[in-house]
Amino acid sequence: MEQQKTAQQQDELEEMQHGPVPVEQLQASGIASIDVKKLRDAGLCTVEAVAYSPRKDLLQIKGISEAKVDKIIEAASKLVPLGFTSASQLHAQRLEIIQITSGSRELDKILEGQFPLFSFLNLYFHPLLSTSPLLELGGIETGSITELYGEFRSGKTQLCHTLCVTCQLPLDQGGGEGKAMYIDAEGTFRPQRLLQIAERFGLNGADVLENVAYARAYNTDHQSRLLLEAASMMVETRQCNSPLQNRFLWKRRTFSAADASCKISPEPSEFGVAVVITNQVVAQVDGSALFAGPQIKPIGGNIMAHASTTRLAVRKGRGEERICKVISSPCLPEAEARFQISPEGVTDVKD
Repeated sequence: MEQQKTAQQQDELEEMQHGPVPVEQLQASGIASIDVKKLRDAGLCTVEAVAYSPRKDLLQIKGISEAKVDKIIEAASKLVPLGFTSASQLHAQRLEIIQITSGSRELDKILEGQFPLFSFLNLYFHPLLSTSPLLELGGIETGSITELYGEFRSGKTQLCHTLCVTCQLPLDQGGGEGKAMYIDAEGTFRPQRLLQIAERFGLNGADVLENVAYARAYNTDHQSRLLLEAASMMVETRQCNSPLQNRFLWKRRTFSAADASCKISPEPSEFGVAVVITNQVVAQVDGSALFAGPQIKPIGGNIMAHASTTRLAVRKGRGEERICKVISSPCLPEAEARFQISPEGVTDVKD
């Protein structure tokens, strides 16, 4: 009986390793349920969120003493590995990362340097997928933050609308078989665009709309509350759906660069989601403008630059043509790709 109980606990632990661990799991380590509720009310919905939080932040939670904080940290550290690991283990973990197609093959190509759409193990167990034309293409990487910045009408919003649909596609079509979460600070989200794009990919429009959670953010404080609610929603979805169905594409615009960097950075690795941030630009008017013309730079400076894993600059081309350039990435070279805005979303340029 004892061996069966131990084996069951080990199986549960292995299942938890494939996704975020609900904060309620701390009760099994001796943390009182009332303290767990205080953690959740503070926006810490997973054990990972607790483990990643500084001690001083936990001390600010009302009703939790220093002794309790030390006990909570000790319990969380036993469930979430925070020490060293080998590069081979990290490599094996990153083989599970998928990439979500942008809708444009040319754009996907400059993003494919991160990882192929399927790992070697996936190809081994699903050899028929190796013949898929989308297999060798890249896209937006899960588990990281991708920032899009550019002038107005450069295609940022249209690209995000397309991603809200493509993240729901099957894996062999460049999707994630998941859902999308859209936090909008400018009021530019349009459900009818999703219906048009869904028709292009042969998806049911009603199902596509149902799989997109939308919220309008009116100020920085409201945006912060929405981030806490988003984390809670992803934990609940994780508990009621299979791991394959728990792939979110999270798109948001930001009011505050500092707020974005501190609140959103742990989310991709904690939940394994693809986070897309759109950012505006400002004109840089100085002496160089006399010779090279007006220069633009993204809002947020180095704070936003360091918070993003991959940074993409988009600009207008001729007509509906847009140009995307890789500005910074841990594993992508600088490159440019052309894409087009059409009624069907983001597509390749039709010469």
